[in-house]
Amino acid sequence: MAMLAPAAGEKADALASAYRRIVLRRLMVLAVAMLALVLSFLLDVATGPAQLPLGHVAASVFRLAEDSTIDAIVWNIRLPVAVIAVLVGACLGLSGVIMQTILNNPLASSYTLGVSAGAGFGAGLVILLGSAIPLSEAYAIPLNAFLFAGIACAGVYFIGKARGASPEMLVLAGIAMLFLFQALLALLQFMASPEALQSIVFWLFGSLQKATWPKTIVIAVVLAATLPVMMHDLWQLTALKLGDERAAGLGVKVGALRLRAFVVISILTGVAVAFVGTIGFIGLVAPHIARISLGEDQRALLPGSALVGALTLSLASVASKMILPGAIFPIGIVTALIGVPFFVWLIIANRRAFW
Repeated sequence: MAMLAPAAGEKADALASAYRRIVLRRLMVLAVAMLALVLSFLLDVATGPAQLPLGHVAASVFRLAEDSTIDAIVWNIRLPVAVIAVLVGACLGLSGVIMQTILNNPLASSYTLGVSAGAGFGAGLVILLGSAIPLSEAYAIPLNAFLFAGIACAGVYFIGKARGASPEMLVLAGIAMLFLFQALLALLQFMASPEALQSIVFWLFGSLQKATWPKTIVIAVVLAATLPVMMHDLWQLTALKLGDERAAGLGVKVGALRLRAFVVISILTGVAVAFVGTIGFIGLVAPHIARISLGEDQRALLPGSALVGALTLSLASVASKMILPGAIFPIGIVTALIGVPFFVWLIIANRRAFW
């Protein structure tokens, strides 16, 4: 017996040392992602029709030097676009990882389960009705897009709940909402005038170029308000990966957790797409990149997914301004062109993460 105690102590020390190495590696990954995000952010501000030196941009952003011309370009035009790219990417990455976790499905995201399609229908409805809307389009489009994103998310939850709220039923309900809103949006496009049709299609492409400081503040406030809610449920979300029955056995109120998560997803997705239009693949790909690098522990996976989502959309914003000199590609097209081959590579290289 005396010999067993030292052996048990050595095993515990080895486990503690291994855990510390895992935590250190995760912190290093998060630090590298943060550094890459800062560099991408500065590059996003520097690129455009008038190329600016990266050092001058950094000096202007951090107020290290004053140049009226550079400050006007940076603070009035480019900085809101770069900031909103980071915030929207974080919202989509965070909503994607939450949805994949609560549904235990690697293909789940707000885009693939109809929430973004609902937002697109809401925006298209305002564009089609035009002057019949009492508010100006600048306010009516984001408000209606946000409203229908919430309706789509509520539809997924309550249709799935009618059949027991199992992950499988919720996924099927999401697919149903996706096809429903895509059909309704196609109907709007069929009924629209050429001018309204052009506006609807352009909104669906997604664009960061209408970014303003008030919009960035709204998205930042929403992100800051919803992130602590999910951070409070980190342990429960991690336990949910074991399955509903095991999570319930550990004391997790699965139904209440899913309801909170759906509310957060609808808010994050709604406010993101309301201001910039439909952007796909960020919420689908970012969680998988974070999961490969950080593992399934939600304490690292949630902030990691938000960071990767912000970095991915920031890099896509840079790419949208460099494909054709003097022209800016719609950001939704860029994310799809980048996201599709990258996602196929993820499936081929990491099949165990999907099945």
